[in-house]
Amino acid sequence: MAANDQILAQSAYSDKPYDQPYSVKYYLRKTDGGLLGAGFDRNGITQVLSSEGLLHPSAGYFLSPGTLQPDRTYRPVKDMKLAAIGTYEQQLVYLDNRAVVSNAWAGKLFAEHQLPQARLFVGGTDFTFLVSDGKAIHLVKESGVLWKGAIPDDEVIGIRYQPAANLFWVLGKKTLSTLSGREHKLTKVFDGSNFTSFELASKSQKVVIGTTDGYIEFDPVSKKQLGSIHKKLPWTDITTVADVNGKLWFGSTKGAFSLRPDGKYDYYNGERWLPGDEVTAIAAGPTNTVLVLTTAGLAEIVTKPMTLHEKALFYEDQVRSRHMRNGFNASLDGMEKGDLSTGYLADSDNDGLWTSMYLAGEVFRYAVTKDKDALQNCRESLDAMERLYTINPVPGFPARSFERAGYIAKLSDPERWQHSPQPGWDWKSTTSSDEVIGHVFAFGAMAELVDDKNLQRRAITLIDTLMSHIISHDMYLIDFDGKPTMWGKWNPDYVNAFPINVGDRKLNSSNIVAMLQTAYQFTKKEKYKKKAVELMQKHGYLENLMRPMSIIGKAPEDADEHSKHMSDGWNHSDDEMYFVGYWGLYRYALNDTLKAKFKKAIIDHWEIERPEKEGAWNIFTALTGTKTFDLDESVWYLREFPLDLIDWEIRNSHRKDIELLPDNFRKQTTKEVLSPGERPIQRHNGNTFTLDRNRGNGKSEHSAGDIWLLPYWMGRYLGVISAPVGK
Repeated sequence: MAANDQILAQSAYSDKPYDQPYSVKYYLRKTDGGLLGAGFDRNGITQVLSSEGLLHPSAGYFLSPGTLQPDRTYRPVKDMKLAAIGTYEQQLVYLDNRAVVSNAWAGKLFAEHQLPQARLFVGGTDFTFLVSDGKAIHLVKESGVLWKGAIPDDEVIGIRYQPAANLFWVLGKKTLSTLSGREHKLTKVFDGSNFTSFELASKSQKVVIGTTDGYIEFDPVSKKQLGSIHKKLPWTDITTVADVNGKLWFGSTKGAFSLRPDGKYDYYNGERWLPGDEVTAIAAGPTNTVLVLTTAGLAEIVTKPMTLHEKALFYEDQVRSRHMRNGFNASLDGMEKGDLSTGYLADSDNDGLWTSMYLAGEVFRYAVTKDKDALQNCRESLDAMERLYTINPVPGFPARSFERAGYIAKLSDPERWQHSPQPGWDWKSTTSSDEVIGHVFAFGAMAELVDDKNLQRRAITLIDTLMSHIISHDMYLIDFDGKPTMWGKWNPDYVNAFPINVGDRKLNSSNIVAMLQTAYQFTKKEKYKKKAVELMQKHGYLENLMRPMSIIGKAPEDADEHSKHMSDGWNHSDDEMYFVGYWGLYRYALNDTLKAKFKKAIIDHWEIERPEKEGAWNIFTALTGTKTFDLDESVWYLREFPLDLIDWEIRNSHRKDIELLPDNFRKQTTKEVLSPGERPIQRHNGNTFTLDRNRGNGKSEHSAGDIWLLPYWMGRYLGVISAPVGK
């Protein structure tokens, strides 16, 4: 549904199925030796060859890694000295110290090769196989050895077969050669250096050669190199190359990556995707999956057709099953290397803000679907939000969080916790301005869009209670000690003390006007309208909030130390506060003249944010009715976000395919932002240009409630994302 006729004129994304990737990981046990290769057969059986024998994936599924266990299916295989594994005519085939063998075809395949140290093989036509021990090359069949040869002054490191030409390709460390399947003529076709691996790609129209510093494309017809060596890659130390279902994949010493149609790469590194970053082999897996073998285990990269709505339902379950703490939208912390069963629900400085954003998302969900579960989710989170105001003794003051008494020493920031008048409970003080704007946003959305009189009444009461506290305390948020909190300050003496180019002057003006307008919209109490007008007209808050974002920067040299500290770089938490506040600033504007001005301010801010491709900020901008709000980038954000929201260590700063920028005020590290699936998981108050996460590998899982569900359901409500189609 669309929110109003103005927004009906905007374009909308048609929610058709797209390819959503995720990874199932299988870790190597310490006793299983090194991993040599992987393959699967037409029955869907996947096997991995290790230096200690055959292994198979066991007990793994998404977000619950499995292990590689000894494969005992065929007991006699255990006594064979296997050196390589492959697939031939959709069956698993092995190379041992005597022959090419298989358990398929009634076990009849036994092509003796006469190379006791053989380690490479590939199948050709009519059950012929080319085998090499790195020095000698033998073409064999069940009837015996058909041909013997060698690559002069080189070591063979790879073999491939081109069916259409009946041609074997042989890669050495510094040469590429061909062997005709009929005449058995060995011909060197290319010289180079530092070769590591290769593949026949694009239906054998190209030979792609990996090196220790990039990859080379070679034309098999003209026998010439195509262009210069490719080095603009996620990492250039290539270990393996594979054409999987028509897509070119590369393994490297720092993860795997695949070539996209636009010439860029999808990068898979860190344990979000792989058990280890040193990739040794890549192969096709069952049901169009990709098997990525690393020194630490096997990853099965699965691609599932999914609509955004289906992704939303997946995330809804993630939130409800693992991220609700006393009604709060919380993180799961303290995990042991991504093991969800070992985590605990953590308190946060911003329990009220993260829950506000989740609650608003559920409000939009209910407004669109009338789903009774969404309404019940609203009730339960409102219960938590409401109790923030009663758990402490200060009228109208919202706590940051609350928890049962006795756990203060175990909670974050124990010095901020206070005992509650309610027996058995403690509450967290020093509430910030970002909690406050989040509260008013969610309560306003609920008061407007939820057709439950009780919830509407309670939401309006909370808005009134909070804003009465702020007005009665001279535009400050007053804590239990009778003092303003560090950030709960909207008084003109504080706000206008900042130089005009310091962001807090603009931000605080924008937020308080939005909150006062929201309070007036639903209570109709003149004190809120009067105060909003007074701040805008008498104290310059309208001028403050309309000031172009291009002016915001570092405080001048003669500014006070607080202003300098507050403007040492772009604050992405401020962006979150701005955009959350824009709902009340624009939607509940006191008149159409102000509404037009506010739209201009919102779009001005959005223009600055566009390089970040932040889905939430784009969709918040869409509420103004503007036709230009980067819909494609919003959908890109929603589609690219990984299903795995665990805080794995992620590294991108080493990449050769990104253009780094000099240090700058906005902390934009690269010319183009990376996909959410490749960068660290973070909330909307994080910098999307953050490249690495080097701590706490797999120790916590973020909730999708604020990160993903809010922009998706808001987009659905505003009508810029359609209901699912094509399923």
